[in-house]
Amino acid sequence: MNDDEIRAKGLQILTQYLGDIKMERFIALIQREPFDYTQWRQAIDGDDSIEEISKKAMALRDNQNKTTD
Repeated sequence: MNDDEIRAKGLQILTQYLGDIKMERFIALIQREPFDYTQWRQAIDGDDSIEEISKKAMALRDNQNKTTD
């Protein structure tokens, strides 16, 4: 994937899960403040393995799909 494709896919996913307005707010927050994604993720996930992070993400997705059905 090139940079444009990644950007487009990222916006698509953010819009899908947050909606247009919250997606724009998220982007504005990241651009406005100094932001270290790696530190942010470590603070959220602590010492979780990739597998545990993936399981949490899939559970969140499943829960969101259940509420929209």
